[in-house]
Amino acid sequence: MRVAPVALIALLIGLTVVALATVVGLVRWWPDRAEVAKIQGSMQYAAPGVTYVDADVTRVQPRCAQALDAQPTCGQLEVTLTDGPEKGSKQLVGIAPEVAASGLKPGDSVKLIRTPAQAGQKAAYAWQDVHRGTPLWVLALLFAVAVVAVARLRGLMALVSLAIAGAIIGWWLLPSLLSGHPPLLATVAASMAIMLLILPLTHGPNARTGAALGGTVVGVLVTAVTAWLAVDATRMSGVIDDGGSILSSSVAGLSLHGVLMAAIVIAGLGALNDVTITQASAVWELHETDPAMSPWRLFDRAMRIGRDHVASTIYTLAFAYVGTGLTVLLALGLYDRPLLSLLGTEDLAEEIVRSLVGGLGLVLAMPATTALSVWLVRGSSLTSTAGRRRAH
Repeated sequence: MRVAPVALIALLIGLTVVALATVVGLVRWWPDRAEVAKIQGSMQYAAPGVTYVDADVTRVQPRCAQALDAQPTCGQLEVTLTDGPEKGSKQLVGIAPEVAASGLKPGDSVKLIRTPAQAGQKAAYAWQDVHRGTPLWVLALLFAVAVVAVARLRGLMALVSLAIAGAIIGWWLLPSLLSGHPPLLATVAASMAIMLLILPLTHGPNARTGAALGGTVVGVLVTAVTAWLAVDATRMSGVIDDGGSILSSSVAGLSLHGVLMAAIVIAGLGALNDVTITQASAVWELHETDPAMSPWRLFDRAMRIGRDHVASTIYTLAFAYVGTGLTVLLALGLYDRPLLSLLGTEDLAEEIVRSLVGGLGLVLAMPATTALSVWLVRGSSLTSTAGRRRAH
C-alpha cells in the first residue's frame, strides 16, 4: 500500500531519533559487571559449609493436625539422597503443612539443605524446594508448539522476539539497575530497545509497524512520566516483600522507589504493544476496504474499534494485577478495617498505581497510533479520490 511520503519521512526521522537516544541510553547506563559481581560475592545465603543436595521422595507422611505439631508420624518426607556425601541413604525431612498440601508424591525430585556434621553429630537435612524443571519445560514446549501451529511464521517470530526481550532484561537491564544506574531512565532505554527490535521482527519492517512503534513510544513515555509522578505523590517506598528488604540492605545506592517506577513501565509493555499493533492494523484494513474514505472518517471508525479494544485491555490489566496480588488481598481481608483504609496500604496502593498508570499509557497510545496511521495512509486516500474524479 502506498503511504504519504511526507508522513513516512517524518515517521522515519522520529524513529531514528528514538533509536539514537536509545543507543545513547544503553551505552550511558551500561552495566558495571565488576560491581555486580562484587555484590553477588558479598551475599551470604547460608552458613559456611552448608550445601544443597538432590533427593527423590520415597514416602509422604500425612499432614500434621496443627502446623506446630512435631510428631514422628506426620509432616515429614522420607527421601533417598541422589547426590552428596550420603548419596543413596534415606532421610526424614520435615515439611510445612502448605508444602504437604501441594501434592507431593513418591518419585518427585526435591532439593534439600545439608548442614555438615558438627560435634560428633550426623549431617542434618532440611527442606528447600521441589525440582520443577521437567514440568516447566514440557509446558513451555506445549506453548511454543501451539503458538507456531496457530500463528505459523509470525508465531515463531513472536517466540524469538520474546527471547530477545528476555535477554535484554536479564543481560542488560537487571545488571544495570544493580550497578546503581537510575532505574526509570534505564528501564525506558531497555523498553525502547525491546520495542524497536521485536516489533519489526514479529510484524515486519513496514509502515504499519512503524505507526505502531510511534504509538508505542508515546505510550512508554506517558507511562514513565506518570509512574514518576504517581509513585512520588503517593510516597511509596517500593519495599513490600522480602525481596525489597534484601535489595535495600544489600545493594547500596539502589533506589527501590525508582525500581517500582521501572516495574510499572515494564508491566505495561505487553498490553501497550497489543493495542498499538491492533490499532495500526485496523486503520490499514479500513483503508483497504474503502480507499476513498476521508481521513477524518477513517480516524473516527478506527477509534470506534480502538475504544472497544482499550476497554477490554483495561479489564485485562486490572484482573492480571488482582491475580498477582490475590494472596495479599486475602491476607489484608483478615483485618477488620474499612475498605478505603485497606486500599491506602502500600501493598494494595502499589497494585492500584500499576493498573492506573499502565492503563493511562495505553489509553493515550491508542489515539496517537490511530492518528499516525491515518496520516500515513492519507496520501494514498487522496490520490485514489483524485484519480476517480479524473476518470469521471
